[in-house]
Amino acid sequence: MEEETDLRVEEMKMGIVVSEFNYDITHMMLERAKTHAEFLGVEVVDIKHVPGVFDMPLAIKMLLKREDVDAVVTLGTVIKGETQHDKTVMSQASRKITDLALEYEKPVSLGITGPGMSRMEAEERIERAKDAVESAVKMYKRMG
Repeated sequence: MEEETDLRVEEMKMGIVVSEFNYDITHMMLERAKTHAEFLGVEVVDIKHVPGVFDMPLAIKMLLKREDVDAVVTLGTVIKGETQHDKTVMSQASRKITDLALEYEKPVSLGITGPGMSRMEAEERIERAKDAVESAVKMYKRMG
Protein backbone atom coordinates (compact mmCIF):
# COMPACT_ATOMS: atom_id res chain seq x y z
CA MET A 1 0.00 0.00 0.00
CA GLU A 2 1.48 3.34 -0.99
CA GLU A 3 1.88 6.09 1.59
CA GLU A 4 -0.14 9.23 1.00
CA THR A 5 2.13 12.22 1.32
CA ASP A 6 -0.50 14.90 0.85
CA LEU A 7 -3.64 14.56 2.93
CA ARG A 8 -4.94 18.03 2.09
CA VAL A 9 -8.40 17.93 0.59
CA GLU A 10 -10.55 20.60 -0.92
CA GLU A 11 -14.26 20.88 -0.24
CA MET A 12 -14.41 18.03 2.29
CA LYS A 13 -16.89 18.71 5.06
CA MET A 14 -16.70 17.00 8.42
CA GLY A 15 -18.83 16.67 11.52
CA ILE A 16 -17.42 15.99 14.96
CA VAL A 17 -19.11 14.25 17.89
CA VAL A 18 -17.40 14.83 21.22
CA SER A 19 -18.15 13.39 24.65
CA GLU A 20 -18.58 15.77 27.57
CA PHE A 21 -17.60 13.08 30.08
CA ASN A 22 -13.94 13.69 31.05
CA TYR A 23 -14.33 17.06 29.31
CA ASP A 24 -11.01 18.37 30.61
CA ILE A 25 -9.45 15.81 28.26
CA THR A 26 -12.01 15.70 25.44
CA HIS A 27 -12.05 19.49 25.11
CA MET A 28 -8.33 19.41 24.36
CA MET A 29 -8.94 16.57 21.90
CA LEU A 30 -11.57 18.70 20.17
CA GLU A 31 -9.20 21.64 19.85
CA ARG A 32 -6.50 19.40 18.33
CA ALA A 33 -9.02 17.89 15.89
CA LYS A 34 -10.34 21.28 14.74
CA THR A 35 -6.84 22.66 14.23
CA HIS A 36 -5.73 19.58 12.29
CA ALA A 37 -8.84 19.59 10.12
CA GLU A 38 -8.17 23.22 9.23
CA PHE A 39 -4.53 22.37 8.48
CA LEU A 40 -5.71 19.64 6.08
CA GLY A 41 -8.20 21.95 4.36
CA VAL A 42 -11.29 20.26 5.83
CA GLU A 43 -14.28 22.35 6.86
CA VAL A 44 -15.83 21.35 10.18
CA VAL A 45 -19.52 22.08 9.54
CA ASP A 46 -20.97 20.94 12.87
CA ILE A 47 -19.86 19.81 16.31
CA LYS A 48 -22.24 17.79 18.44
CA HIS A 49 -21.59 17.54 22.19
CA VAL A 50 -23.04 14.44 23.85
CA PRO A 51 -22.99 13.44 27.52
CA GLY A 52 -20.77 10.36 27.06
CA VAL A 53 -19.27 7.96 24.55
CA PHE A 54 -22.25 5.63 24.87
CA ASP A 55 -24.50 8.51 23.71
CA MET A 56 -22.63 9.14 20.45
CA PRO A 57 -24.51 6.96 17.93
CA LEU A 58 -27.62 9.16 17.69
CA ALA A 59 -25.57 12.31 17.10
CA ILE A 60 -23.39 10.48 14.56
CA LYS A 61 -26.49 9.30 12.71
CA MET A 62 -27.91 12.85 12.62
CA LEU A 63 -24.68 14.11 11.06
CA LEU A 64 -24.40 11.24 8.56
CA LYS A 65 -27.91 11.98 7.26
CA ARG A 66 -26.80 15.46 6.22
CA GLU A 67 -25.77 16.00 2.62
CA ASP A 68 -23.17 18.56 3.67
CA VAL A 69 -21.27 16.05 5.86
CA ASP A 70 -18.76 13.79 4.13
CA ALA A 71 -17.33 12.14 7.27
CA VAL A 72 -17.67 12.15 11.05
CA VAL A 73 -14.95 12.13 13.68
CA THR A 74 -15.74 10.82 17.16
CA LEU A 75 -13.79 12.11 20.16
CA GLY A 76 -13.90 10.76 23.67
CA THR A 77 -12.00 8.95 26.35
CA VAL A 78 -13.11 5.91 28.33
CA ILE A 79 -11.18 5.71 31.59
CA LYS A 80 -11.05 2.57 33.73
CA GLY A 81 -13.11 2.66 36.88
CA GLU A 82 -13.69 0.06 39.57
CA THR A 83 -15.97 -2.08 37.37
CA GLN A 84 -15.92 -3.40 33.78
CA HIS A 85 -18.14 -0.49 32.67
CA ASP A 86 -15.37 0.99 30.50
CA LYS A 87 -15.12 -2.18 28.41
CA THR A 88 -18.88 -2.39 27.94
CA VAL A 89 -19.17 1.27 26.89
CA MET A 90 -16.30 1.02 24.42
CA SER A 91 -17.47 -2.28 22.95
CA GLN A 92 -21.02 -1.10 22.35
CA ALA A 93 -20.07 2.34 21.05
CA SER A 94 -17.41 1.08 18.63
CA ARG A 95 -19.77 -1.57 17.24
CA LYS A 96 -22.54 0.95 16.58
CA ILE A 97 -20.09 3.46 15.09
CA THR A 98 -18.99 0.80 12.60
CA ASP A 99 -22.61 -0.08 11.81
CA LEU A 100 -23.43 3.58 11.08
CA ALA A 101 -20.45 4.02 8.76
CA LEU A 102 -21.56 0.98 6.79
CA GLU A 103 -25.22 2.03 6.74
CA TYR A 104 -24.53 5.55 5.45
CA GLU A 105 -21.43 4.67 3.40
CA LYS A 106 -19.47 7.54 4.90
CA PRO A 107 -16.30 7.40 7.00
CA VAL A 108 -16.70 7.55 10.78
CA SER A 109 -13.36 7.53 12.56
CA LEU A 110 -12.84 6.19 16.04
CA GLY A 111 -11.13 8.95 18.01
CA ILE A 112 -12.09 7.44 21.33
CA THR A 113 -9.25 6.34 23.59
CA GLY A 114 -9.67 3.45 26.01
CA PRO A 115 -10.82 1.24 27.59
CA GLY A 116 -8.55 0.18 30.45
CA MET A 117 -6.72 3.51 30.73
CA SER A 118 -5.86 5.60 33.72
CA ARG A 119 -6.51 9.35 33.65
CA MET A 120 -2.79 9.92 33.08
CA GLU A 121 -2.77 7.56 30.10
CA ALA A 122 -5.82 9.34 28.70
CA GLU A 123 -4.04 12.69 28.98
CA GLU A 124 -1.04 11.23 27.14
CA ARG A 125 -3.34 10.22 24.26
CA ILE A 126 -4.93 13.62 23.59
CA GLU A 127 -2.97 13.94 20.33
CA ARG A 128 -4.79 10.86 19.00
CA ALA A 129 -7.56 13.27 18.00
CA LYS A 130 -5.37 14.29 15.06
CA ASP A 131 -5.11 10.63 14.04
CA ALA A 132 -8.92 10.40 14.00
CA VAL A 133 -9.14 13.37 11.63
CA GLU A 134 -6.48 11.85 9.37
CA SER A 135 -8.29 8.52 9.33
CA ALA A 136 -11.53 10.15 8.19
CA VAL A 137 -9.69 12.13 5.51
CA LYS A 138 -7.85 9.06 4.20
CA MET A 139 -11.06 7.04 4.00
CA TYR A 140 -12.87 9.90 2.28
CA LYS A 141 -10.13 10.21 -0.33
CA ARG A 142 -9.98 6.46 -0.90
CA MET A 143 -13.74 6.02 -1.18
CA GLY A 144 -14.21 9.03 -3.47
